[in-house]
Amino acid sequence: MIFLSILILIVAKALPSCNTNLSPILFTRISAIIFIYAGVLSFNTLYIQSIGSGIGIYSGLFHVTTVSQLIEVFLLIIGSLILIAWPLNSNLLNFSSPSNNLENLKIKQKDVKDIYKNNYSSEYSLIVLFSTLGASLLISSSDLVSMYLSIELQSFGLYILSTLYRDSESSTSAGLKYFLLGSLSSCLILLGAGLIYAFTGLTNFESIYSLISVSEVNYIIQGLSLGLVLIIVGFLFKIAAAPLHNWSPDVYDDTPTIVTIWLTIMPKISILILLLELHTQIDFIGGLNSLIITTNGYAEFLNSIPSITYNMNEISNGLNLSPLSYIGGIAGDNSIYILKNLLLISSLLSLIIGSIVGLAQTRIKRLLAYSTISHIGFILLALAINTEQSIDSLLFYIIQYSITNLNIFLIIIALGYIIKNSKIDFTIKDIKFISELKGQFFLNPLLSLSLSICLFSMAGIPPLIGFFSKQFVLYSAVQSGYYFISIVAILVSVVSASYYLKIIKVLHTETEEIIQASNSKLDEYENNLLTNFHSFLISSLTLSILLFILKPSLILNSTQLLSLSLFNF
Repeated sequence: MIFLSILILIVAKALPSCNTNLSPILFTRISAIIFIYAGVLSFNTLYIQSIGSGIGIYSGLFHVTTVSQLIEVFLLIIGSLILIAWPLNSNLLNFSSPSNNLENLKIKQKDVKDIYKNNYSSEYSLIVLFSTLGASLLISSSDLVSMYLSIELQSFGLYILSTLYRDSESSTSAGLKYFLLGSLSSCLILLGAGLIYAFTGLTNFESIYSLISVSEVNYIIQGLSLGLVLIIVGFLFKIAAAPLHNWSPDVYDDTPTIVTIWLTIMPKISILILLLELHTQIDFIGGLNSLIITTNGYAEFLNSIPSITYNMNEISNGLNLSPLSYIGGIAGDNSIYILKNLLLISSLLSLIIGSIVGLAQTRIKRLLAYSTISHIGFILLALAINTEQSIDSLLFYIIQYSITNLNIFLIIIALGYIIKNSKIDFTIKDIKFISELKGQFFLNPLLSLSLSICLFSMAGIPPLIGFFSKQFVLYSAVQSGYYFISIVAILVSVVSASYYLKIIKVLHTETEEIIQASNSKLDEYENNLLTNFHSFLISSLTLSILLFILKPSLILNSTQLLSLSLFNF
């Protein structure tokens, strides 16, 4: 559906008659409708009875499951809501129609060119369709080839989005940095896939795991483990998990907010769900958790080892094994397996760096970038635990993070439309510094209250939805014996709450200028680009965050069923 829609929109864009008569903003609205319709079609496939155990399509390149289809529906809905945030300027709509007289608009010819130059809505909609197509394919990938092609299709769209505003030096710089570092992570993923193929001769996930379960050759296990590590490191780089996070604050801050909202949500959902599939359904990591190498070089599986809380020396002595060589040569007392260890270390660093470094930020998008890194730490912690309860908390955390983060950026975009756009300047200006929000509670009380609620939720203040997501992850961590990292997560949550409160304090700080502006009722707000649906969307998402405790079963039951399906099929 999305692929056919892309072809149709490209043809419409190429035809002079369509390109002249159709307003560019209509391309964005059409793309949002495409997302909704594609989501309905994906939801309709859940009625297929055999989909519970998964259906292989395109010669095994993709594996459709209940989880992949429901997450795809969620992905498409979020994508359609993001597209709504594009400004609907009546002057641009009137100008796009050939029947309007330019003299009535009182715009010079030079201003007309500037309006066309700064209106990128049609390009934006096409690029996000390409990127979403890659994300949808990545969720269902079950082969190294389809996995790499899907992640590249998604990434190329993101690289172009970062440089969408070609006349902006900062946007071009951010796009170039994102492209270079993103290409590096893609190289790591490709190298890992190449190593797995070189040592096994296979590319299908299920076939590779079947080979592992019967293989008795040590070098195959070692090569496979190295390839898996490289692939996971590449994916951790793309979701900006510490210590591979340095690119994200710069890129998020320099790109337009309408692009940043896409970068912070959409690619992370698809990559995290793919890692989840590798952890559970394909059982790459879960199967290797119980793998040890004996003195004679043979691989054996100890399915009775539930977690890292076991003393590995006692297991070694009880089975008359040598000092263990765990997946890639890791040995010693209380050693943990390298893949789980990789996720846990990245989770710990993400929690600490995302919270501590965020305290020093004065630019709002850089602060939200570090906030995202901190939340990635919670998600990776749930992913590393790999129990039914932790997977349930993981899915719930992804849903609440997407909803809350989406609402925060929608509010920031709305405040930018209201505050920074004048009647003669049709370009989209962003709010960059936290200080620009000073006193907005007295000028825009509803938007400020909505932003405060979302920030409280991100900080984990009860009874908002963000509190329950952190509680579920921490509870599953404690139940599995991860006491140290649970304590760290609690402490950094308290620390991160301080920079959320800093934004709320600025919102409610009253100054003389704010008082004068409030009293004089400046008419600069009359030409704002905030649409009615944009306002309705912000209010709906805010109420869902605020009133989640009144009807939590809708999301919780869904995530529980999905986590059970991953372990039972």
